[in-house]
Amino acid sequence: MIDRNSQLTLAFSCVGHTFAHLFMLIYPTVVLALQSEFDAPYHQLIGLMFIANVLFGAAALPAGYLGDKWSAARMMVLFFMGTGVGSVLTGFANGQLQITAGLAMIGLFGAIYHPVGIAWVVRRVVNRGKALGVNGVFGSLGVGLAPLLGAALTDTWSWRAAFILPGIFSLLIGLVLWFLIARGDVVDDKTVVSKTNPEASTWDMRRGAFMLLVTVSCTGLIYQATSFALPKIFEARLSGLLGDGLIGIGALVSGVYFVSGFAQLVGGWMADRFELKYVYLTCWLIQVPLLLITATLDTALLIPAAAAAVVANTIGSPSENSLFARFSPPRWRSTAFGLKFVLALGVASAAIPMIAWIYAATGDLYWLLVILAGVAVLAAIITGLLPRRTENASTLATEVSVKPAE
Repeated sequence: MIDRNSQLTLAFSCVGHTFAHLFMLIYPTVVLALQSEFDAPYHQLIGLMFIANVLFGAAALPAGYLGDKWSAARMMVLFFMGTGVGSVLTGFANGQLQITAGLAMIGLFGAIYHPVGIAWVVRRVVNRGKALGVNGVFGSLGVGLAPLLGAALTDTWSWRAAFILPGIFSLLIGLVLWFLIARGDVVDDKTVVSKTNPEASTWDMRRGAFMLLVTVSCTGLIYQATSFALPKIFEARLSGLLGDGLIGIGALVSGVYFVSGFAQLVGGWMADRFELKYVYLTCWLIQVPLLLITATLDTALLIPAAAAAVVANTIGSPSENSLFARFSPPRWRSTAFGLKFVLALGVASAAIPMIAWIYAATGDLYWLLVILAGVAVLAAIITGLLPRRTENASTLATEVSVKPAE
């Protein structure tokens, strides 16, 4: 039976996953409405997210360390309240510099979630794949909700409301978590309870972790680039179908990510039942043709092709996180996930200048998708070299306390 602390941990982690992606992806849709207000071209305004994306990755390692050494629960309070304040300040910005600063604050505090929130779940669940699949659904809910919410609030109220209202809601969630910690309903517990995911041997940990640092960087780059580029791709290629305003574009992008989110439940099911390496490899291999097909389409077929490419990327997330958990030391899992997301999100920050440069040079994002297909080929090759699960893998982390060394 799952205790109340574990239930609350999973609940706040899932909500946090939604908010982490929501706040980082409101701007790519809202920016389409800022071109006239700030009298600046798209490639200049989208570049205002660059510092936020760098911080979203770079701050993950110290955040993970603090989650291990101090308190994962209290770090999550900082996540909710810091991103909330940053979003509200962005909504009150009166110039490009202030927007950059507000987005940077969102990126800094948003960096807390992935190393702390996901490691929190990994420690406290019996079936990692299933739990990470559910957690992934909430992450994709944030990705899918961001363009729809941003577009709806921008069209019906103002672009400022698209930042201020979600920011206030995040602050309230942070206060609720703070209250539950003070009452003792949520406590830090570093006991590993997973029985279906034995840890790897020391040698396999080192080898597997090194290879996964490459593949997770590829995941981050593809995911970030596609999530930022899809609003512009749909606007440029499907304007005849979507009409004026941002609602049509936002709803379409949201639909793509809602589908991909629920597909992670399937990914979690596969991660618990099949060899993780081959589940992960299959997800990489099918991304290659799908990205190339998406690059060439400018008709309504673009919609299912783009959705399939995004699903292929996100459905591998539970197996990727389960593999990383297998190949990382249990007592430093938040720190290890922090290193993972420093690389994944740090490399992903290159998506912003890449999109801006390619669009400025060609007026389209065809070559962006071709380059991403090449990245998927590299990741597939590296995945094929990962160690397989062995019967003599160490299971010392099962049902034992793994508090960090003092």
